[in-house]
Amino acid sequence: MSEQSIISLKNIEVKFQQKNQLIHAVKDVSLDIERGDIYGIVGYSGAGKSTLVRVINLLQKPTSGTVLVNNIPLAETNNNKTTYLQGSKLRNARKKIGMIFQHFNLMNERTVADNVLFPIARNHTLTKEQKNTKVADLLALVGLSDRSNAYPSQLSGGQKQRVAIARALASDPEILISDEATSALDPKTTNAILALLKSLNEKLGLTIVLITHEMQAVKDIANKVAVMENGQIIENGSLLEIFTNPQKQLTKDFIDTATQLEDGLAKVQAQPIVTNLQAPDVLVQFSYAGETTGEPLISSLFKEYGIVANILFGNVEILQSTPVGTLIVILSGESHAIQTALHNVKEQGVKVTLLKGELI
Repeated sequence: MSEQSIISLKNIEVKFQQKNQLIHAVKDVSLDIERGDIYGIVGYSGAGKSTLVRVINLLQKPTSGTVLVNNIPLAETNNNKTTYLQGSKLRNARKKIGMIFQHFNLMNERTVADNVLFPIARNHTLTKEQKNTKVADLLALVGLSDRSNAYPSQLSGGQKQRVAIARALASDPEILISDEATSALDPKTTNAILALLKSLNEKLGLTIVLITHEMQAVKDIANKVAVMENGQIIENGSLLEIFTNPQKQLTKDFIDTATQLEDGLAKVQAQPIVTNLQAPDVLVQFSYAGETTGEPLISSLFKEYGIVANILFGNVEILQSTPVGTLIVILSGESHAIQTALHNVKEQGVKVTLLKGELI
């Protein structure tokens, strides 16, 4: 575990029996999450991501492996024997780890304020007045001061999730685990909840572990990403690294969906100008990041090589304060000029993918 890590998982295995079948849900996963990270863990249903994060607070005990949170070993495997933190020590460790879920898990018979109060109601170190002040502060933090006396049935989905977030923060956690917390929400509400999580990360220094099957959610707020498939992490790194240089096909699929590239490419390829493409014209995708996004790429192709570029699709994102762009264009001109131009474009750090046509 590095000095910056708040969570360290080493060689985590999770196996359990289900209907006479051994399920191997997590397979030899190691992961370090640093203090202040918003760490997105992405995968389709059944990938093992929710099982993995429940290991962090031992809601799911690992079959083997080491779980360190704040340098405290919650689980350790030595000599093929796994031991777990128990009793009051585990309860104290869990207080530093809040959780929010897809279905909110609010108590319908209690008001919003009472739902938030619940985790600290038996805290004898706080007076009643201090507890009420804390609840009011938390509701203000999530933008629900005016709904303190309402009941869950009177709230929208987004408001319910805000209550769940306030409740999760009541014990002053250092870590917040979001397990598909936006999956039941509409896109606009999802964006609002993600913005709130980002704000809490910045204001409170909260470390957030974001579990989702949507790369869009990760793209919006995470600084680091891990992609899971069949119980394993197949790829991980900074958000910028993953988006600009994905290594695995599953990661590429997630990114294409999040950037709308998949849909854009399908529409481009259906256009008559593409289906009737004639040599020496080619259909090319340019992918670029950082300083290269500010370069006059299209105009320089014409100015320097006499190549006309017909832009069919374009997209620019800002990831971790770095512009990342994609262009799909038809290049028209002499074959040798196109080939020379593309070679030089690559030399400038632009990734070039030939989608249709041939370079002679």
